[in-house]
Amino acid sequence: MPARPAELAAVDTSTPAVVLKLDRNVFHHGGLGVIRSLGRLGVPVHTVCEDPLAPAAASRYVCGRWRWNPGVDDPHRIAAGLALMAQRIGRRAVLIPTDDAGALFLAEHGAPLRQWFLFPAPPPDLPRRVADKYELHLLCREWDVSTPRTMVPTSPSEARDFANQVGFPLVVKQIRPWCPTYPAGSPSTRLVRTPEQFAALMAGWPDGPGCRDAPGLMLQEYVPGDAGADWFFHGYCARDSACRPGFTGVKLRSYPPHAGLTSLGRAVDNEPLRREVGRLLTGLSYRGLLDLDLRRDARDDRYRMLDFNPRLGAQFRVFEDAAGLDVVRAAYLDLTGQPVPEEQPCPDRRLVVENYDLLAALGYRRRGELDLRGWVRSLRRMDETAWFARDDLAPFGLMWLRSGWRAFRRPFRPAARDPVGTAPRYRPGPARNRIPAPRAVTGQHRPIDTTTSDGK
Repeated sequence: MPARPAELAAVDTSTPAVVLKLDRNVFHHGGLGVIRSLGRLGVPVHTVCEDPLAPAAASRYVCGRWRWNPGVDDPHRIAAGLALMAQRIGRRAVLIPTDDAGALFLAEHGAPLRQWFLFPAPPPDLPRRVADKYELHLLCREWDVSTPRTMVPTSPSEARDFANQVGFPLVVKQIRPWCPTYPAGSPSTRLVRTPEQFAALMAGWPDGPGCRDAPGLMLQEYVPGDAGADWFFHGYCARDSACRPGFTGVKLRSYPPHAGLTSLGRAVDNEPLRREVGRLLTGLSYRGLLDLDLRRDARDDRYRMLDFNPRLGAQFRVFEDAAGLDVVRAAYLDLTGQPVPEEQPCPDRRLVVENYDLLAALGYRRRGELDLRGWVRSLRRMDETAWFARDDLAPFGLMWLRSGWRAFRRPFRPAARDPVGTAPRYRPGPARNRIPAPRAVTGQHRPIDTTTSDGK
């Protein structure tokens, strides 16, 4: 195991951590980042996984694997499953959601779980408001934060009028991407480049009064920008809503190209952007982990807010300051009552998500924006890889095996999944020896804390 950074050598790691994932995506690399970040400190880490061959669950740093598919539509089912997990873990644990559905559940329905789990307490309605793409647009206008022109059309004619006004390319977003009402596998963000593509999209759009919520889609102008215009911000806000730490970086490639998740990212300090985001977070009284996407507009050099994810960002490991602090470690320290070290400068670090960047490179190549030599040159110096790690090889190998099997199987039939509602099933992980001896969890715990820092 790699040695702890000197500044974190005295951290008390006796409190377990649970990685909560409700989204059925076995290739979610953010959860693996949490497992490794805390596991390398010596924290006992449990993780929720879809099936026994989920790559992240194979990490040598996993103490307990919980095979569980609770769905996202029944809060009582999720709460009951987490209570069952708490009985087995046997002590209070830090709970870290890696998707929107998990973050929204904890904010709105998590109060009774505080006797077993430690997690931030933002205003209950705030995570849903910022995760909702149109609500975020309204919040940005309220707080004088720059945002692209946006519309939720009620008819194809309104949509066409907006497209004619802002021109092409045009961005089409799912308003609430965590909802199960969207077709499986459909992208949450699409870049519509031509009027012909837009006409094909409109062919399936509902018409008539009252259909504003039916499609669940909104239209947004495409913000023009040069190379390096796509920025992201990762941070953790404690009870006073001060963001410590807060990191800024540049999205060098994404999948799908220009409209998806970061496949190649770089840590770049941007103090003006950090100040602007910090002002917004303090004003909103935000608490917890966050991941923002912004784009610098070539027309006026202002940063337009594109997305606010009220949870961990999958590429968070691109950021680690000189003291070894990342946002997940900061959250663990704060939630367990330990001091968070003063943020130190974050070196120039790069991260690649191996499976997605291969697909991204093919997409950029089709557009004439990248050739093989340029792709290989861009990968010469990597500080962090999402899947490959010399001290933890199993997830990397299993990820490529699962990717190959999925590509082979796709033309024939969909993979079988556990039915929604199955209770979580426990299996010990490779790091099982770190798990304290289980003891029954009774109701005799500290009182449930549903208060915020201002006592409300």
